[in-house]
Amino acid sequence: MKPELLAPAGSLESLRAAVQNGADAVYLGWSDFNARRGAKNFSDEEFADALAYCHVRGVRVFLTLNTLLTDRELPQALETAAAACRMGVDSILVQDWGLFDLMRRSLPDLPLHASTQMSVFTSGGAVEMAADGCERVVLARECSAEDTRAICQNCSAEIEVFVHGALCMCYSGQCAMSALIGGRSGNRGRCAQPCRLPYGVNEPARKKYPLSLKDNCLAGELGAMADMGVACLKMEGRMKRPEYVAVITRIYARLLEEGRGPTAREESELKQAFSRSGFTDWYWQGKHGAPMLGVRPENAADPKELFDAAKAAYEKDDLRTIPVRFACQIRTGIPCALTAADRDGHTITVTGPVPEAARSRSITAAEVSDRLKKTGGTAFRCEQVDAAVDEGLSLPASAINALRRDALAAMTQARTAAPVRRELPVPDLPDLNCAADAPQFTVSVTHAAQLTGGLLDLRPARTYVPLELLAGLSALPASDTAWCAILPRVWRDRDEPELRRWLDHARALGVTGVLAGNIGHLPLVREMGFALYGDFGLNVFNTWSLDYLRGKGLASACVSFELRFAQIRDLQKIIPAEAIVYGRLPLMITENCIIQNDRGCRCDRPNFLNDRTGASFPLLPAYGHRTEIQNSKVLWLADRPEWRRLGLAYARLRFTTETPEECVRVFRGYLDGAAAPGEFTRGLYERGVE
Repeated sequence: MKPELLAPAGSLESLRAAVQNGADAVYLGWSDFNARRGAKNFSDEEFADALAYCHVRGVRVFLTLNTLLTDRELPQALETAAAACRMGVDSILVQDWGLFDLMRRSLPDLPLHASTQMSVFTSGGAVEMAADGCERVVLARECSAEDTRAICQNCSAEIEVFVHGALCMCYSGQCAMSALIGGRSGNRGRCAQPCRLPYGVNEPARKKYPLSLKDNCLAGELGAMADMGVACLKMEGRMKRPEYVAVITRIYARLLEEGRGPTAREESELKQAFSRSGFTDWYWQGKHGAPMLGVRPENAADPKELFDAAKAAYEKDDLRTIPVRFACQIRTGIPCALTAADRDGHTITVTGPVPEAARSRSITAAEVSDRLKKTGGTAFRCEQVDAAVDEGLSLPASAINALRRDALAAMTQARTAAPVRRELPVPDLPDLNCAADAPQFTVSVTHAAQLTGGLLDLRPARTYVPLELLAGLSALPASDTAWCAILPRVWRDRDEPELRRWLDHARALGVTGVLAGNIGHLPLVREMGFALYGDFGLNVFNTWSLDYLRGKGLASACVSFELRFAQIRDLQKIIPAEAIVYGRLPLMITENCIIQNDRGCRCDRPNFLNDRTGASFPLLPAYGHRTEIQNSKVLWLADRPEWRRLGLAYARLRFTTETPEECVRVFRGYLDGAAAPGEFTRGLYERGVE
């Protein structure tokens, strides 16, 4: 079965460009709750027009509500979803767990798609979303053909894959770099794209771009995707020009229709439309490395001839029309009638005046047919006319034209009619309150050397240890702390047998809980008897998200470090809540090993990413030879009493680059409310994000 081709529509003109060039569906933003708030997006009137324009032409419309939302924003976001549902939107893409839960319960007939911002890259994660009612799951861009094939085989939901456009260096939904450095959150649709800036790896920043990836291009892989069961092919570009959308949509639609790969000319046109030092398909091939990096010169000119031709073509608005068949009855003594039918099963009939007896010349079937075929300027084209005309009758041309207009208007109404969908009352939150008068301390470590007796003597309520670190231990230090395994933030289906072996070993060591930062972690560990605690990777931003995770069996959850103190305070603590109050906050987790890309693997020693201001960001190795970029400054809140009064049950000290002695000093500093010993940041708890 041919996959659906999904094109970006950052404006009404881009939408026309996509539709006229063969898109099967478009995705667009309406309201402020979408991941491309910098795009032009759509006003209320434009959104209604967009739905009508697309639906009459057989194109589906997907609304992006794929950002994190505060408690105050959720009612408006839900009303936006309800309004779109009433208007007939075909699906909504969502990131926020709370909004997802609200929509599936109050708008049960509205199809929901799990955005790539949900960071789904395993069969377990996709199956979890399908079980919760997602019609479609958009996979992480980093997934290979092998990964995608496995997920398609194991998941009942439709699978959507990005096939063309920009690649983020960080896994979508896991990037805090723009937020923490500049206050503009990628999770809130305001990414400032710091990955496109120059940096130095273990050297001062120069004209090197170790975080800037080439654009993705999988034009040669469409047949393989269809064979493995991929349901939808998505092209990125809501921030790009309509002409760009026209060019890439035209080429991909043609490749799908003709079942082939791109010609040299088509490859050239794709590169001309937009590229960064060419394209890459390495993630799809299961590869990564420095050849994936690329930049676009600031003075790069748009291809005038290519874009002018594309614009001239789609502005005519006649590249895509819907075939209709007419059957006209002009009989003696009864009103004339015209029936129109399309290929999608819509059939309508309209009537006109009673024909009169001809005084001089009778109307013929051929004349009627010629009149009905004149559908220019509409979304339709006539492919067949059957005209039955009694002899000796007269009917003005204006009456036949009116029949045609009325029939096409009625067909338009039939094709654009919104489906009847249930709209149920918004459910109440459970009457639960797990707020604490003061939080207990938890600690997370990165290295075994940090697990000292001095640290454990300070009696942390929980101690979080990476699962891969636990796998190499034969015993845990004696302590009354609750030992918890930190699950890898990123992994693949093929890694799960090893992870389960490590979990069995961790349980034998005395580990009683796991820290889950991805929806795919839950099916991985659900039947193993561990207590489940939510990590920061789940992006908990509101009370409804806490309630959703409570329903998933989590015993506590770490809230997003992009929330302000007041927003955390106002969360109803439906389950015990945790926040990171000390440490280097993680900015990115990357599929590419940034260190190896630059100068070969040297992950066994300290490595740093340096920016143009002289800030130095530690690079830590992550499971699977990935990289996690840490903030240049440590978060320090010990001397600020506010975090103790937020109702948190747990306050985490996150140790990454600290020496064992520094870990102990920090913990004691927090017990004493000490001032920061050096350069520090308050994070986003006071200033918040856009």
